[in-house]
Amino acid sequence: MSPARYLLLIPAIFVLYFYRVDGVGMVGPDEPRYAAIGREMANSGDWVTPRLWGKPWFEKSPLLYWMTASGFKLGLAAEAAPRVPVALVSVAFLGFYFWILRRLFNERSAAFATAILAVSPGWLAYSNFGLTDLPMTAAFAAAMLLTLEWLGRKEGRMPLAAGFLFGLAVLAKGLVPLALAAPLAWYARKRILQTLPAIGIFLLTAAPWYALCEMRNGRAFFDEFIWKHHILRFISPELQHVQKWWWYVPVLAGLLFPFTPALALWCRANVWTHPRKQFLLVWFLFGFVFLSYSTNKLPGYLLPLAPAVCALIGVFLAEAGETRPVFFVSGLLLSILPSAVAVLPEALAEGLSKTDWKQVHWQFVAAAAVVAIICALLPRDFAVGVLVTCMVITVGYVKLWEYPAIDYTVSSRAAAKEIIATGKPNCAPASLNRGRVYGLNYYLPAPIPPCVN
Repeated sequence: MSPARYLLLIPAIFVLYFYRVDGVGMVGPDEPRYAAIGREMANSGDWVTPRLWGKPWFEKSPLLYWMTASGFKLGLAAEAAPRVPVALVSVAFLGFYFWILRRLFNERSAAFATAILAVSPGWLAYSNFGLTDLPMTAAFAAAMLLTLEWLGRKEGRMPLAAGFLFGLAVLAKGLVPLALAAPLAWYARKRILQTLPAIGIFLLTAAPWYALCEMRNGRAFFDEFIWKHHILRFISPELQHVQKWWWYVPVLAGLLFPFTPALALWCRANVWTHPRKQFLLVWFLFGFVFLSYSTNKLPGYLLPLAPAVCALIGVFLAEAGETRPVFFVSGLLLSILPSAVAVLPEALAEGLSKTDWKQVHWQFVAAAAVVAIICALLPRDFAVGVLVTCMVITVGYVKLWEYPAIDYTVSSRAAAKEIIATGKPNCAPASLNRGRVYGLNYYLPAPIPPCVN
């Protein structure tokens, strides 16, 4: 593809990652908390100890807070400061992803993989909000892919950039990236000395903050950050995110939508005898089993595996002899989108399990059937393009037409404006979910106290 043709991607990138970045207020319990910590860092000048409304908060490591604080320092608004840096990291990673996969495989495989990852619902969701999952995934996956290229050379030291990126991943979300990178110990077992410089860069990148935070806060940092949010999160039901061992199977299917059927190509692919494909598959399988074994599960935990599985799908689609059934089923899956979009505000507010799905939109099912037939008849490059275009249009529709409903039902931004204008209510009732409370506290001049009966 010529460089000029890449310019055609700019409108799609804008719609997917930057359009209406402030179209909805802070969502859920995590985003307003993380944004508030970043804002306090910018105001206080203390970039070591995360503080939530004046009190130390050790749930996550600081990279997202630093990014958000930088956004506030640059004058970005309440929603843009936490979200724009994440979107920029996402787009930068996608550019790197295409570049490295083209080096590791070929341009067609790289283009398919990048397009699939760019429109996958999980990647999009975490690229549009100020959460820790995307920065950690981008740093971790970039480090893994650089290491994969190094392993293929069979000589020379491990890239220093990989050590730096592993350090950023640990600064983004704690020690989880080190666990997910465990297969590297096997692949690099005969080249340990060549990894030492990169390990040194990793320590120089990640260790200073951990040491400073421990020195300033003592045992409280270890008990909260390491013990509670690493050890107990893995083994204890106390954190209230307990799910069955198979829970990530449907999450993975949703993460890859509408390209989930392409997973069927794995059974015919030459994976285990191809070192690079094998590395990607081990990266995915080890992480999937490890995360499935954890007591507490959230959809974002699976995100660091998405670059590996999308790379494999991209390679399989480029190499497979017959792909028409895959594209036909992927086209049919698009019929789900209208109903999913219609219930999105309710699903975000009440949870997917409590959502009342609307009646099936048969006209859209018929349209999806037409798209499915078209995708089955077109060459695979154009079929991928049709599916990606449908996803871009859907995202644009959601941002234009569904964001107001999401802002009203999920975010506390409008309620905070009303409280500021009227002064009522002056407390948060016990029935108000914690996401709305944290949102109010982010937008109000001071945290709102709970109501006392």
